[in-house]
Amino acid sequence: MNNLTKTVYNYKVDFAALKSEIQMLEKNDYSLINTNNEHLISEIEKLRQRLREQIGRTQAGVRLDLNLEKGRVRDEAATQELKVRAIEERIEQEIATLRTQMETIKLQTLQYMIGTITGAGALILAYLRMFK
Repeated sequence: MNNLTKTVYNYKVDFAALKSEIQMLEKNDYSLINTNNEHLISEIEKLRQRLREQIGRTQAGVRLDLNLEKGRVRDEAATQELKVRAIEERIEQEIATLRTQMETIKLQTLQYMIGTITGAGALILAYLRMFK
């Protein structure tokens, strides 16, 4: 029995050493996993920060582009407004010119009518004098 006790004792010692080694490996693995996890969390936070910065830069770029486009549209609208005003002024000038021409034509027509009526009246008076 002594041999059996010795063998059992050796197995118990071996199992205790094995158990201790397994526990040590678990602790090391757990520590390694925690370290890797913390490293990954740190990397994720860095990536989030970079993403925030890129989003901020992109938004700033878009805002700048929008403001530039608004300015360009305002300038274009102002240019178009000036062109419209110039065309309106030309139309008003043409209307004024046409009114002046119409007044001139009316005056000439009235003068011709008066001349024609005067001439006809003179002919009628001459005709009446001749037969009297």
